[in-house]
Amino acid sequence: MKNKPNAGKSPFFQNDYDSPWKTLLERYFKAFLEWFFPSIAADIDWTRGHEFLDKELQRIARRAKEKRRYADKLAKVWRRDGTETWVLIHIEIQAGYEAEFAERMFVYYYRLFDRYRLPLASLAVLADDRPQWRPDRYQRDLWGCEVKMQFPTVKLLDYQSRMAELETAANPFALATAAHLLAQATRHDEQQRFSSKLALTRRLYQRGWNKQEVVDLYEFMDWLLVLPETLEAAYLDEVQELEEDAKMRYISSAERLGMKRGHELGLQQGLQQGRTLLLRQLRKRFGALPDWVETRLREGTSAQLEQWAEQVLDAATLEAVFRE
Repeated sequence: MKNKPNAGKSPFFQNDYDSPWKTLLERYFKAFLEWFFPSIAADIDWTRGHEFLDKELQRIARRAKEKRRYADKLAKVWRRDGTETWVLIHIEIQAGYEAEFAERMFVYYYRLFDRYRLPLASLAVLADDRPQWRPDRYQRDLWGCEVKMQFPTVKLLDYQSRMAELETAANPFALATAAHLLAQATRHDEQQRFSSKLALTRRLYQRGWNKQEVVDLYEFMDWLLVLPETLEAAYLDEVQELEEDAKMRYISSAERLGMKRGHELGLQQGLQQGRTLLLRQLRKRFGALPDWVETRLREGTSAQLEQWAEQVLDAATLEAVFRE
């Protein structure tokens, strides 16, 4: 594996897997395409490298009225025939149906084409937990005028029957897919999550990857497969013993502590974003709010905030939003 040349319902809680997916995609873009879209990867001249176009994507994305968060990346590559081509990746990270997903794919496509007039491919990875939800096209027609866009889609749930392959394949996104599926499957079973996370970590150390690659995949798994404090302590003891047996000191105690603190900071930031978003929703729905509402939001746990965010959609009164 070579570096590149260059955990739910609510969009602002930990079950939103945006950050780890996007980070891994940035670091191992070639491996991402080779795993999920091998025919496309084979048509790219990787000797010319690739370039991420964050500013170009931001220019067209800020005009879209987003209701949810996504992992989106835009990259410039060259095909084997020398053609400069842009690749737009959408990773749908939410565990649920979204009627506007195909339309969003189309909107991003035409905005990029209208602005830059370059060959463009839009690809989608669906990381949700609904087997029947498989958007792969957008179409509108009126009086003989028809617009249609079809795009390649990968559904992570389709890999459930290939878990043995995921755990042994050399591509980092095989292990990432396994971690994501196990995170979904063990949401309500902490002990099973502990066992799954430890098994994946053992696989990680058996790959023969270098330290940076091990750390990158470790961070990805650690973000998705969150454990309660007691099981986390037991897990770290097992990792330390694993490193001693394998004579690999890849992830030091200081690094683990830094990851843990970074993870906790991310959770706190996510909670604050959730409170802010819910406060705006409440004001838009009910107008001026009494002081007790901000107090409830400030003191609410992540589970409570998630529940209130769901209830605000149908609640007839402010009190009904906060009903336990």
